[in-house]
Amino acid sequence: MTGPNAPPDGPDSTDTASTSRSLACPDCGATFPDRWRCTCGSPLEFAEPLVPGHELPTSERGPPDSGAFDARTGLWAFEKFLAVGNDPTDRVTLGEGSTPLVDADGAAGGASGAPTDPWNAEFKLEYVFPTGSFKDRGATTTLTRARELGVDRVVDDSSGNAGAAIATYAARAGIDAEVYVPADVKEAKIRAIRRAGATPVRVEGSRADVTDACVAALDGTDTRDSAWYASHAWNPAFFEGTATVAYEIAHQRDWQAPDAVVTPLGHGTLFLGAYRGFERLHEAGWIDSVPRLYGAQAAGTAPIVRALHGPEAADPDGKRNEAADGIRIAEPVRREEILEAIRETGGDAVAITEAAGERELDRLHAAGFYTEPTCAVAPAALRELRSSGAIDEDEDVVVPLTGSGLKG
Repeated sequence: MTGPNAPPDGPDSTDTASTSRSLACPDCGATFPDRWRCTCGSPLEFAEPLVPGHELPTSERGPPDSGAFDARTGLWAFEKFLAVGNDPTDRVTLGEGSTPLVDADGAAGGASGAPTDPWNAEFKLEYVFPTGSFKDRGATTTLTRARELGVDRVVDDSSGNAGAAIATYAARAGIDAEVYVPADVKEAKIRAIRRAGATPVRVEGSRADVTDACVAALDGTDTRDSAWYASHAWNPAFFEGTATVAYEIAHQRDWQAPDAVVTPLGHGTLFLGAYRGFERLHEAGWIDSVPRLYGAQAAGTAPIVRALHGPEAADPDGKRNEAADGIRIAEPVRREEILEAIRETGGDAVAITEAAGERELDRLHAAGFYTEPTCAVAPAALRELRSSGAIDEDEDVVVPLTGSGLKG
């Protein structure tokens, strides 16, 4: 295989094309034109992450060369932060981004007055994306990089939402897709993958078994002889997209970061995206501080909680939270970076039981937020964090609601 689809033979400091930025290993320093992981086994990053100048955008609208910011372009309004899509004609987009940021408790406080269980937070409604989940943030940037590289076939492994997003954006790009999913994946998610023209592959066993089967489809190598790995856990282009959640939150709050952000936490695609995004905003001087980041994990499958607080905290009721299927990840690819983000921001992680998640899901639905079970763990975690005093009652908090209830 030759051209931009060719697998790299080894470290290379040059790009395969002018539209493609090279990747670097943060552990061993090796660089590659493109590869899904380093030869040392570590995830790769873009060699030169983009941080814009210190000058804030001048207005909501204006000519492209004026420094103006136009939210009508969705997350691509933050193109100066993104390592992909520098040529707008390469962008694989459905107008994603600029999701609403709303008062969780509502101005009217509900039909009976003040809510009895207020969240005292802002919700970022990530479930209003084209495919019904925040994974569209990463799918648009990942398929954009695939188009830049001339890829004609992608594969991914997913519990459902990421697979549906990759399948949908692959269809938009005219690229074939194959998505490996757990055998018990929810029917609404498998239907979305099929309807986008992608091929779903059901795999029996654990979530790790699904990943192993997908990687085996790469001809058993770390290159991409047969397909390009559009992994939401490994591919750095995916995190370029999820970082835009931080840019949007800051913009919607007049460039004032909240005190804390609470997200669901499995592989950490949104959690780490928020971390990278707020760090870049701070480095650029667009915000004064980086918020504390808190991750909500599924009880019984909470490796970050276990690392921080031990097995009892990770499995508080002795039962596995089966309902939060989107974050049941026993071995996160970027575990050390997640722990670093918690350490650097002064945040934490908590394990949410299925019972607590179900109670929170009922509250969300009753308040008009029709979300899927996985995303209920984040507002449930906020409730626990306020109760423990980790987050004060008067602190500003943003909680992304990550997936639509229409997905099952």
